[in-house]
Amino acid sequence: MTAETETKTEATASGSCCSPSGSCHDASAEVQVGAVTTEYQVSGMTCGHCEGAVAGEVSEIPGVTSVKAVASTGRVTVVSDAPLDLEAVRAAVDEAGYELVGRA
Repeated sequence: MTAETETKTEATASGSCCSPSGSCHDASAEVQVGAVTTEYQVSGMTCGHCEGAVAGEVSEIPGVTSVKAVASTGRVTVVSDAPLDLEAVRAAVDEAGYELVGRA
């Protein structure tokens, strides 16, 4: 953990059960400060290959830090530095061979 990350952690830990000297949370589950999480509905995904294709294309959009696609629900959860342009997401999903229905 860098000094910058430690400072952000200390600032966000005030008023919680966590203290600067320790944490009651899993250290591997770091929260991105200022991150935007958006869920989309995608039609046509049926398997793990589909999930990987959609996640791979969407993850190439500038600012995207994480993508999780779930074929059984058609949901694609995207974490990004800022809100994404819906048409950019639509183009990425289309490139993967599927259809973006819209935000979930």
